[in-house]
Amino acid sequence: MAVASIKEIKQKALEELKAISDLSQLSEYRVKYLGKKGVITLALKALKDLPPEERRILGAELNELKDFLEERLDSLKRELLLAEEDRLTDFDITLPGRRPEIGTLHPLTKTIREICDIFLRLGFEIVSGPEVESDYYNFTALNIPEWHPARDMQATFYLENGALLRTHTSPIQIRTMLQRTPPIRIIAPGKVYRCDADVRHSPMFHQIEGLMVDSDVSFADLKGILTYFAKETFGERTKVRFRPSYFPFTEPSLEMDISCVICDGEGCRVCSNTGWIEILGAGMVHPEVFRAVNYDTEKWQGFAFGLGVERITMLKYGIDDIRLFYDNHLYFLDSFKTL
Repeated sequence: MAVASIKEIKQKALEELKAISDLSQLSEYRVKYLGKKGVITLALKALKDLPPEERRILGAELNELKDFLEERLDSLKRELLLAEEDRLTDFDITLPGRRPEIGTLHPLTKTIREICDIFLRLGFEIVSGPEVESDYYNFTALNIPEWHPARDMQATFYLENGALLRTHTSPIQIRTMLQRTPPIRIIAPGKVYRCDADVRHSPMFHQIEGLMVDSDVSFADLKGILTYFAKETFGERTKVRFRPSYFPFTEPSLEMDISCVICDGEGCRVCSNTGWIEILGAGMVHPEVFRAVNYDTEKWQGFAFGLGVERITMLKYGIDDIRLFYDNHLYFLDSFKTL
């Protein structure tokens, strides 16, 4: 490498250094001249082929240029950073500030908390359990053996190890009764899973189930508590009715309807012009369920109920598509800030 070529490198490097006006250009310059494959780095490596005396002289000049550029680049970087900071802080302090975005509870969370508060006032306790369940807790202990047609009512997600994603929160009732002796008064909110998906159904949704067991629990207690729940949730003017139904874990079983919250019971598209909307299922605990948890059916009796949180929320807020709860569109979620 000739002395002339080093002078050319130095002259070009200094000229380009003067043209740097922002941090991006500075970074590119540093890589071009001082990087692992930079001009000066490669020039230093090329000195190995020169005679010792010439290598010493040229090496000193290149190292001097390298040190100068490194020092100047560091200084220039500080200057550019200060200039950028000044630019960012150059604003009119008399302008009004940006109002910070304030979040809110998800509508399903709001409904779960409101329902739980109602039952807490009635002396119920909140309990929880696993979402991955065994066939025994999810079906068999609830009087739903393998051959029972009621299993067809609940399209189940089965796992390779034989476990399943719970189809309801009723297994929590079984687990609680196996661990405790009556009296029991619990509610079990949580996620459940079924193979179903459309505007009214989701593969994952939320349920709240309740259980009350004591020596003198009656069907009248069940009706009274559910009526109180309906009026607290939908308003004092809400009417209720109970219809016979079938569930394998309760006997007798019922479905509870409320007067349509959309048309106030007059009849509309939502209630199929009947004036009534079904909101939950319930009944007196089946003796076979008590036998599965070793409760004396002559001594203890109780009732259970289950409701879908999404259904209650859709009725409360006039939502017609369950998928809105899970799409996470801000325009939808923001509408609940004032509720």
